[in-house]
Amino acid sequence: MNYRELGSTGLKVSEVSFGTWAIGGAWGHVDEQEALDGLARAIDRGVNFFDTADVYGDGRSEHLLSIATKGREDEIHIATKFCRAGDIHDPNTYSEASVRAYCEASLKRLNREAIDLYQIHCPPHEILKQGAVFEVLDKLKREGKVKHYGVSVETVAEGLTAIEYPGVEALQVIFNIFRQKPIHELFPETAKRNVGILVRLPLASGLLTGKFRKTDVFPEDDHRQFNRNGDAFNVGETFAGLPFETGVTLAQDLTWIANNRGTMARAALKWCLAFDEVSCVIPGFKSVAQVDDNLAALDVPPFSAEELARLSEFYNERVKAHIRGAY
Repeated sequence: MNYRELGSTGLKVSEVSFGTWAIGGAWGHVDEQEALDGLARAIDRGVNFFDTADVYGDGRSEHLLSIATKGREDEIHIATKFCRAGDIHDPNTYSEASVRAYCEASLKRLNREAIDLYQIHCPPHEILKQGAVFEVLDKLKREGKVKHYGVSVETVAEGLTAIEYPGVEALQVIFNIFRQKPIHELFPETAKRNVGILVRLPLASGLLTGKFRKTDVFPEDDHRQFNRNGDAFNVGETFAGLPFETGVTLAQDLTWIANNRGTMARAALKWCLAFDEVSCVIPGFKSVAQVDDNLAALDVPPFSAEELARLSEFYNERVKAHIRGAY
């Protein structure tokens, strides 16, 4: 395993870490034991960082992480998130009373005394501009309930606003071969401020595995079915904002990235890690096999300058015009 600095936190996190949205819910059914087996395999392979949220399975992911990391709290770092259990547009959701309640509930489910990285979970831009929530987080940090804090954002503009606050030590962003906008507009600013970058949806909800066909249908409780047009939340969280059929076609034109790298998924993860500003990628998983496949990205050849230029051109000419939603 390779490790990278997470901004100014002092934490060194595994380059390939894992998100736990999939084992919590909204990605179809996942057996609890299978989820725990996947977490155990990741930890055994050197993964020391996991991202979760209080709304993933209504706390299920946090509970699973408490089981998987019991007795290893000092060496396995957990990032969790808050605000989406309430009305994200209501300023009261970000009041001290509300944030404290969210924090205490997460600590209880995680069975920990402190949260390693506490993130605001994709709040509206206006909330970030107002900034009052950061004063609350500073207070929780002084009390020792939160070690570090950051923001999970939907757009580059939100990220730029968030890092204006000195206490923000990490940003979580959607970034993949289909979503390259942060490279030029956000990454240089995070580098200047030594803010860590957590990359979510590095495989664009599975599109970049190259395994989907236009006729594929997902379970009704899978966001790739119920949110493919943004009916439940930001459309960018599903297939990187691309219409599913368009995404399948575009992925078929990227099969070359797997050459000498085994699979498209491993190549897509390796591409994200080509950028020094990235602290880690946090793909999801639903099985031990998926954990192993994602970790195999560490061992594949990096992209050449020519290949990176080719993928940049592909994004600009073929992809970005199809992305829906603010990003």
